[in-house]
Amino acid sequence: MGDHQSDFRNLPYGAQAADDTNEPDARAARRDRAVRAAVAQGVVGPDEPIAGLLDVTGIRASAAALHAAFDAVTAPGTPVLHAFAVKATPLVPVLRLLAEAGLGAEVASPGELALATAAGIPPERIVLDSPAKTPAEIREALRRGVALNADNPQELERLDAILDGATPSSPVGVRVNPQVGGGSIGALSTATPTSKFGVALRDPGARDWVLNAYAARPWLTRLHAHSGSQGMPLELLAEGLGVLHGLAEEINEAAGRKQIDTLDIGGGLPVNFQSDADDPSHAAYAALLRKTVPGLFDGRYGLVTEFGRSVLAKHGTVLARVEYTKSAGARPIAVTHAGVQVATRTVYNPESWPLRIAAYDAEGRPRTGDTVVQDVAGPACFAGDLLATGQHMPRLHPGDWAAALDTGAYYFAHHYAYNSLPRPAVHGWVETPAGPGGEDAEAAVRFATVRPAQTVAEIVAEGGAAHLDSLTTLGGATGPA
Repeated sequence: MGDHQSDFRNLPYGAQAADDTNEPDARAARRDRAVRAAVAQGVVGPDEPIAGLLDVTGIRASAAALHAAFDAVTAPGTPVLHAFAVKATPLVPVLRLLAEAGLGAEVASPGELALATAAGIPPERIVLDSPAKTPAEIREALRRGVALNADNPQELERLDAILDGATPSSPVGVRVNPQVGGGSIGALSTATPTSKFGVALRDPGARDWVLNAYAARPWLTRLHAHSGSQGMPLELLAEGLGVLHGLAEEINEAAGRKQIDTLDIGGGLPVNFQSDADDPSHAAYAALLRKTVPGLFDGRYGLVTEFGRSVLAKHGTVLARVEYTKSAGARPIAVTHAGVQVATRTVYNPESWPLRIAAYDAEGRPRTGDTVVQDVAGPACFAGDLLATGQHMPRLHPGDWAAALDTGAYYFAHHYAYNSLPRPAVHGWVETPAGPGGEDAEAAVRFATVRPAQTVAEIVAEGGAAHLDSLTTLGGATGPA
């Protein structure tokens, strides 16, 4: 498919009007046509039994909706940077597409910074957040002019030493933990009393330390909080940002000037995994914040957001071929090529990360027939490798396709190499205007490669093949005594 980066970002906008692109029915119908086209065009098949599919039209619409949501509540002229959380979908062509849609990048490692840079995102539109920044990472961010948020007092002391009295050219802030509590998924709740992130504001002496830190460093101009993501009630996210805003006001009052000019309010908008609806929407969240923390939007503070999952999740599908079907304990089981290697969180914590599975026949058409209760299993060699357990759906048959929905974030871009299973290919797609309803609708869907499938040779190389004899020759050993 040629140069996958340029092909991907240059795909046309598609046939849907902008006002209905992300309506649930339109999204689902568009996905059905894309699956049919993927099978018809050989994007997937017996020799390519798994792939990730990204709806480019939907991604563009979500980016536009995010901009519109905050434009509707902020004072005119307020600088707002929507920095996409790279960890959600760390794929260069995706970051490039989002950059062209007006988003920046939030990064948390040298690798993510390199991905954002490769996508052409300029340093002034990148924010570095990490709880374990090395001196080299800090120096590189400062050298480039990348904004960063110090996570703790020791990191701020490290910054002092690196700067050695100089004023940084990068915007610098401190991350605080408002300690407002957690949501239903503890691992993603970052504002608990004992969270590893940020300065815990309710701990004894912590608030005074923050005030003194800003008073001693006039170059600290930002303040950051992120209370959690999936499983967090919106009201709790808003409460955390109320704490952030109140602290910024206190710092500026103590300084007698507008020392803090930008508030980084993080991301964390949960995603609905039960249907195709965007519920909650970015617009609903922005409206809630406007109501509960109006000072965020009166124009006195620039804003940075760090949304990830809520921008991409709904626009990704993992499509996996059904290799075999069987029955155990009277329960139908479909054995597919998608499991723990792409859906690690779902397999190990299905209660928190359930997936909807859509059934398609061997030609990629929605599977019809009697609904049964069946398991959809993956290829890994352990019993828990299940995409879905006891799901009500049409019975799958060998050669059919199982589609794991809402997987555009934190799924096919986060490979888990169990059993040395290869990383699947990822393709972006759009429909041309002549597509829907035509006799050859599947031919009107265009695909572009985002990432090719990993080869067996690459797996062997990753497994250290270049160092074949490194252990057998270690210390001059030649074999058993």
